[in-house]
Amino acid sequence: MKRQCSVLLLLWFSLQASQLGLAAEDYEVLRTQWGLPDLQGVWNFSSNVPMQRPENFGARQYLTADEISAAQGKRFSLGATGAPTRSASGVEAFYNDTIWMEKIRGAGNVRTSLIVFPPNGRIPELAQGIENLPGGEIETAGVRPVRFVIGGIGRDGPEDRGLSERCLVGFNAGPPLSPSVYNNNLQIVQNKDHVVILTEMVHDARIVKLDKDTAVDENVGLWSGDSRGYWDDATLVVVTQNFNGLTQSFDGFGTSKNKVLTERFTRIGPLTINYEFTIDDPSTFTDKLSAIVPMTKVESQLYEYACHEGNYGMANMLRGARRKDANEVSDRVADLFRD
Repeated sequence: MKRQCSVLLLLWFSLQASQLGLAAEDYEVLRTQWGLPDLQGVWNFSSNVPMQRPENFGARQYLTADEISAAQGKRFSLGATGAPTRSASGVEAFYNDTIWMEKIRGAGNVRTSLIVFPPNGRIPELAQGIENLPGGEIETAGVRPVRFVIGGIGRDGPEDRGLSERCLVGFNAGPPLSPSVYNNNLQIVQNKDHVVILTEMVHDARIVKLDKDTAVDENVGLWSGDSRGYWDDATLVVVTQNFNGLTQSFDGFGTSKNKVLTERFTRIGPLTINYEFTIDDPSTFTDKLSAIVPMTKVESQLYEYACHEGNYGMANMLRGARRKDANEVSDRVADLFRD
């Protein structure tokens, strides 16, 4: 497993370095004033590569040149003026797929999946009794607590809504980080003893103490877990556990209660960090799951994602539901006198 990930890392590094006109051996990792690898800055983890590998690729990890060209052609043809637009749907599709959706269109996206282990690039087999509860735009059946991030199970109260609607957990911020439709940005700040990982989505700041030998009591559960870090040569390794169990383990499955997450941040070029994560959760999956997500340096700054401060949607959603409840009897009576 470790050897496989190292090979993938080397292949990806070689690709990135060639695009920047640099040989792998020419890059020297920047250091902070404490002599530690410098990971600071704003980074984007968008990706056109799916998390899971489509089954038709089997164990193949990379696209061919023809497949890359065809995929890019489809993306860049979105919104092309072939036929007249007869409704707003065409404009909306162009906006959603081309402007609003934050996805990288670079030539470096040649992998068939972000998941690199298991070897088939897909989520491992599930533990007994685990079912998929992904949430989504359409409401689904379920009971509290709602562990998925988008959608909900009803509108009786805020606890019926997904975690991102409640401004508790961002839908891509994790941990682990998982590329999504937008706000795929984070900022890393370092000092000698700590690393802060500030995600744009729901502006969550994870303060990672660089002390792998201490941890909070096992009875303390946190939304983003308890993260402890250490340096493995030029790689920042962050081990997170003590999740509160009120989030899912990964991608719509299980709970985070017994999850152990290991993240590795390796700066492999002036503009690139290789982000690798491994989930070990026997309560949800029968095997470990590992993925690699390249992050690109952004010459910008993060702006506050003011979720709670401007979250009128939740109040209006519940207000509308109560209005519907109040009118339900009168609407039924009125229907009796209609045609």
